[in-house]
This record gives sequence, structure tokens and C-alpha cells, in this order.
Amino acid sequence: MLRGVTALVLAALSALAYQGIRPPPPKTCGSPGGPPITATRVRLKDGRYLAYKEHGVPRELAEHKIIFVHGSDSCRHDAVIATDVSPAVLEELKVYVLSFDKPGYGESDPDPKRTLKSLALDIEDLADQLGLGTKFYVVGHSMGGQATWGVLKYIPHRLAGAALTAPVINYWWPQFPANLSKEAYNLQPPRDQYALRVVHYAPWLTYWWNTQKWFPASSVVTRAPCILGRQDMELIPKMMERRNEASRVIVRQQGEAESILRDMMIGFGSREFNPMDIENPFPNKEGAVHLWQGDDDRLVPVSLQRHIAQKLSWIQYHELPGAGHFFPYADGMGEAILKALIAGQK
Repeated sequence: MLRGVTALVLAALSALAYQGIRPPPPKTCGSPGGPPITATRVRLKDGRYLAYKEHGVPRELAEHKIIFVHGSDSCRHDAVIATDVSPAVLEELKVYVLSFDKPGYGESDPDPKRTLKSLALDIEDLADQLGLGTKFYVVGHSMGGQATWGVLKYIPHRLAGAALTAPVINYWWPQFPANLSKEAYNLQPPRDQYALRVVHYAPWLTYWWNTQKWFPASSVVTRAPCILGRQDMELIPKMMERRNEASRVIVRQQGEAESILRDMMIGFGSREFNPMDIENPFPNKEGAVHLWQGDDDRLVPVSLQRHIAQKLSWIQYHELPGAGHFFPYADGMGEAILKALIAGQK
């Protein structure tokens, strides 16, 4: 009798624990009880929908077609290389920019199987459906920058050029010297060191860790200001002014598990590949890859970015003194990134 009661109690506790660590299902746009569909979307090969937004000159008139990949806690409305560049400059350069909601963000369907490879193939599918041609540019910021490494790895033959701005680094990439990655990791706030360990070593606990109340969750998830440098603090009001209330609401409207937390699991989990093993996609100099990094970035340590740039001698590395993680929003930076990308300016 006692054994039976004990077994029932243990089973009940196990069920409660399982429910606690298991994220709720996403509120898919257009589903019963889910957010409405307001964006223009394309249906991908696997049936999922991807929401997108077009900027700059009309697609058919553009000489340079660019796909922008947003970072964590962002969406298709946050294409800084288009939204923070004057229409006159975009017209002068004949630039068309296509931004999209990554799976699980905004109005794009979640993809629980998302990887850097699957996202690269989503980008290729999106480009083909919108008729961008055989070659296009890709620009990615922050976690979108890490996704751009995936594009360079899996579809380099489709690229006319690429730019990575403050791309997120995985501290467990094997070609980092152990002392260098450890030193950079220890620069993170303690709450983020714990959160990253959970994501890397116990990814099934990621949702629980970032929703429980006993320990501080990730600074990125909670939007804690401790991860912002001086320039970032100055730029935040400008970023918020550009971002209306509606665009802020849609970012996580389908749930955090398949948006910002999925980004974390991909970005800091078991490595899919090592960017430092990627070969030059432009051996004949028919294009270029640019990496932009601020030296006061509290989210992405500049020391590790320098190491990557040294390993990949074909990268055109731009280090910005005093710049933080959100430097693309600084006056003139969007235009500088665009011109370097399409005109070969350093």
C-alpha cells in the first residue's frame, strides 16, 4: 500500500516537474486564439509561412538586393540598414532591402526544428519566391549576424556579398584559445554566465530557467540594462522612437520559447559548425564579407571577434572605438555599412 502511494506521489511530482520545464505551445498567427495575420507572407517549401517587409527602391529597379536578418527580440520592422538610411540614399545607391520575421518571431510560423542550416535555406527559399535572382547580399545583426555565418556556410554560391554587425559568438567554438574564451565569458554578468551554461549543457531547461523566479534570468530575455554600454544607452531612445508600440508587441506575440529562447539554444548550444572553418566564398574577389564590431560591446566580446578576424584573413574587419552592440543605429552607420557592402569601400 505504502509503495503504491509513494509511486503515485513520485509520478505526480514528475508530472509537475515536466509541466514546469516544458514550454507552452506557441500561439501561431492565424490559429484559433492566436494573433491576427497582418503582414505579407510567403509559404515555404515545408508549408510554414514567413512574414516579410520590403524597403528601398522597387525590387525590379534595384541594382543591389539585400536580405536583412534581425537579431534577438526584434522583427522585420527593425531593418536598420533601411529604416535608418534616408530614402534619397537608398534611391541613389539603387538598393532594395528585404527584411523578414525569423521563424517564431512576429508573424512567421515557428520552427521547433530550426537550425542555422534550416534558416539559411529559408532565406534562399524566400529569395527565390520573390525573384531576387541568383545572387543577393545578406546583412545580419547580433543573433542575425550569427545566422549570416550559416548563410556563408550553407549557401555561399547565392551571395553577392555579406555583412555581419556585432554577430553573436558561441564561447564553446573550439578554435578559440581556452584562456581567451574563458576571459571573455567571465566578462558577462553572473546571471548571464549561468543562463548560458543552462542553454549549452541543459537546453531542455532553457524555458524553465528564464521563467522561474528563484534565480535571475538572462539579461537579454528580461531586457536588463546591465548589458548596455555608454553608446547603447544613448541610442536606446532613438531605437524606441523608431519602433512604434505595435512593432514592439508583435516580436514575442507567439511566445518566447520559439523566438528569443530558440535563438539562445541555437546560438549557444552544441555547435552546428565552426565559423573559423568557413572558406572564402569570394576567392576571385567578386564580392566581399564585412564584419563590424564595437570595442565597447557588453554583449559580444571584442577580443573573440578579433580572433575570428585574424583566423579568417579574407574578412574585411571594421572595429569601431567606443561603439556598443547597437552601433548600426548611430548616425551615418547604416549608410556606411551599405556603401562598404555594395561599393567595396573600407
